[in-house]
Amino acid sequence: MGLNLSDEAIFLLMVFGAVFLLVQTFLMPVFGENRRARKRLKKRLHAIDGMESVAGQVSLVRSKYLRELSPLERWLETLPGMQRLERLIEQAGREAPAYRLVLKALTLGLGTGLVVSYLLPHLLATVLMGLLAAAYPFLRLLLDRSRRLNRFEEQLPDALVIMARALRAGHPFSEAMRLVADEMPDPISSEFRTTFMEINYGGDVRTALGGLLNRVQSVTVMVFVTSVLIQKDTGGNLAELLENLASVVRDRFAFHRKLRTLSAQGRMAAWILSLMPFALAAVLSVTSPNFLPMLTQDSTGRQLVVAAFVLLVIGILWISRVVRIDV
Repeated sequence: MGLNLSDEAIFLLMVFGAVFLLVQTFLMPVFGENRRARKRLKKRLHAIDGMESVAGQVSLVRSKYLRELSPLERWLETLPGMQRLERLIEQAGREAPAYRLVLKALTLGLGTGLVVSYLLPHLLATVLMGLLAAAYPFLRLLLDRSRRLNRFEEQLPDALVIMARALRAGHPFSEAMRLVADEMPDPISSEFRTTFMEINYGGDVRTALGGLLNRVQSVTVMVFVTSVLIQKDTGGNLAELLENLASVVRDRFAFHRKLRTLSAQGRMAAWILSLMPFALAAVLSVTSPNFLPMLTQDSTGRQLVVAAFVLLVIGILWISRVVRIDV
């Protein structure tokens, strides 16, 4: 293609760095809460009473799950990081052991690396493509979790209205949650059914709602759980509280969707402007093989390429500051 191995390595590293920065900057904040919101949510989780008992309950459930596996599978599930990965799998709505996801990632990474090394005998390209293939199952898991969380938040206002009407009709709080589990589709039905079963089998409402908040870590769910717990302690009209909360959650969800729509043009412009230089370089390498070496073989040309890449990174960060709106 007209580029020597060192130039190809630099080109691949630049492409990888630019794509990674674009994904971290423009894709991740779109799905779910941003980093600051997640930090505030974790602090709130520790501040709510009963989280210690919830953690113990989760560990008991995991122990029962481990007993159903074979000795080898049980040992693999007890490796470091498997418990956190198992929680991510549960939050994504999947039913699979964590070790299988890790084995799938390793298989994809090694298989892709072998295929790339056979088609393109280049060590850096083999390593990068292998890492991307190995990361795909985990990125897919995070994407599924974010989509499930967004779907849960979209369903929550209707669920709160159903609970408010059930409470006005004289049903207890646990029965109102059961109605949501029976009348609404997943994912909110499965999460509310789990919470209802924990309450129905003699569990504490605080502990059950804390478990819901641990499974669905969202600021919206945190507001719902906190409001119910405060009402349980201080008293008041819970049905009216849930109706008002449903209106607030619905307006908040519509506002976030409007923000995503308004910032979509900026995010698309960032992708196009950032990847266009690499696409043009690839086209020139095919159509005019002798064009790029004149630039890369000269010391001044290399300095210009490095300066252009630095300006590209600065541009990505600058656009991210423009299109990101903290609410």
